[in-house]
Amino acid sequence: MNFIVKAIATGLGTGLCPVAPGSVGTLLGIPIYLVLAGCHWLVFLSGIVLISAIAVYASGAFETASGQKDPGRIVIDEIAGFQVALFLVAPTVWHVIAGYALFRFFDIVKLYPANLCETKLPGGYAVVMDDIIAGIYANIVLRIAILLWGI
Repeated sequence: MNFIVKAIATGLGTGLCPVAPGSVGTLLGIPIYLVLAGCHWLVFLSGIVLISAIAVYASGAFETASGQKDPGRIVIDEIAGFQVALFLVAPTVWHVIAGYALFRFFDIVKLYPANLCETKLPGGYAVVMDDIIAGIYANIVLRIAILLWGI
């Protein structure tokens, strides 16, 4: 397997963590978010699209090379989904913590239609799209929490 594809797919090796690789890999999304949050919203959105496209390619290539469907070592999908979870949310400590917790929750429970992605979509799309949907759910709930409780 290409070293660069492996490094990207595993979130620079964070996905190799023996315990909760998805949660550890998502942490790598925090500095990426902090960079994107300081940009114009179109740049932020373009960053999400670019990261997601790279994630689809790297995830698909990693699956093919490993012979496994959506192995836990792939965490670039969590990094992409986390960006969606915090899209256009102010970069405060509480927002990052709440966004992280909400994203991980929705990524784990895989509410409809996220649960269909793994079986209905091909290759890297199956790996990434459930995380994008989890990010959308997390973003909506986070925005409601900010609106209601001012966190």
